[in-house]
Amino acid sequence: MPVIDVPDPEFMQDEEIAVFRDAVGKFFEQHAPAKRVESWRENGQVDREFWQEAGAAGILGMTVPEEYGGHGGDFRHDLVVLDQQAAKEVDGFASSLHNVIILPYIVRHGTEEQKKRWLPRLVSGELISAIAMTEPGVGSDLQNVATTAVKDGNGYRINGAKTFISSGQLANFIVVVAKTDPNERAKGISLMCLETEGAEGFRRGKKLDKVGMDAADTSELFFDDVFVPADNVLGGEEGRGFYQLMGELPQERLVIAVGAMSTIEKALDTTVEYVKQRKAFGQTIWDFQNTQFVLADLKARGTAAKVFLNDCIAKLLRGELDVTTASIAKYWLTELQGEVVDKCLQLHGGWGYINEYPIAKMFRDSRVTRIFGGSNEIMKMLIARSM
Repeated sequence: MPVIDVPDPEFMQDEEIAVFRDAVGKFFEQHAPAKRVESWRENGQVDREFWQEAGAAGILGMTVPEEYGGHGGDFRHDLVVLDQQAAKEVDGFASSLHNVIILPYIVRHGTEEQKKRWLPRLVSGELISAIAMTEPGVGSDLQNVATTAVKDGNGYRINGAKTFISSGQLANFIVVVAKTDPNERAKGISLMCLETEGAEGFRRGKKLDKVGMDAADTSELFFDDVFVPADNVLGGEEGRGFYQLMGELPQERLVIAVGAMSTIEKALDTTVEYVKQRKAFGQTIWDFQNTQFVLADLKARGTAAKVFLNDCIAKLLRGELDVTTASIAKYWLTELQGEVVDKCLQLHGGWGYINEYPIAKMFRDSRVTRIFGGSNEIMKMLIARSM
């Protein structure tokens, strides 16, 4: 029995969801065995072929409407993929970025022509997506991005640099956050969609050496007079980019909270199993009252977090998840994730610091969740504004 024993909410108990969960689990078992995933960690990125395998299996673009090559599902199907990917320990595969963050930009904000042009190839895995927001000197302050997209004939020339870009080495479809009007802040931002194949002036920098998330490709990107046609401005009209970004952030932040919850549950399950077997001073680590108190506290708070998270998911499915609630979820669950993993590592003693133990990898992978998707300091600012 899992440590956090919260039943699936009613909206996840649909028979079709159960069938899909089984199919996704089998796909990951067959196509992402431990040996293949380990090679991704060694190489610092997932191989491109896996994306095409995932597309063929129907686990890309689940929420994309069928008329654009998608599967016509909803956020529950995205959750199943995230859940099974975590359960099967499929590191590095940026399904949450591709499915839950970037594809909705095209579905909700793209023109009809853009949807028909890009969505089928994003669903098949022919196009692997990334979003280029963060810049070396800007960080979370998106309104002050320095990358520009200046009109040139029937298109735009992009100039600038981006960093910390997930899937930066693999991606061949990049949504670039750029200033089309440098004299404006929010109103001057547009989202420029770039297909990288044959794009002169586009360059990938080094693959960044990170603390954790070894199989996830994170890179620098450089744009030197890169030309994009005018009809590659997302939505067909410049100056709407910041508002498009803000509209999708609640779902992005909820996905980060979902990932945090998966790690919390896995850390607790792994640690309870460990402390009940490991012996010291003539008894198991579990027999010490301190161990029981620490884990009981983490179970209590983890249980409350999961109930809250399920309520947030229900709100999202109803179209009611607001910025403040999503910010609370991202902030609270990633902070709890860090505390749970740290205390669970402590209960492993010296072995917790050895990379072959799952808790060590969880410890390294967890730290960044309080930074990406908007740092937790930004989350507190957003929460405070609602008070």
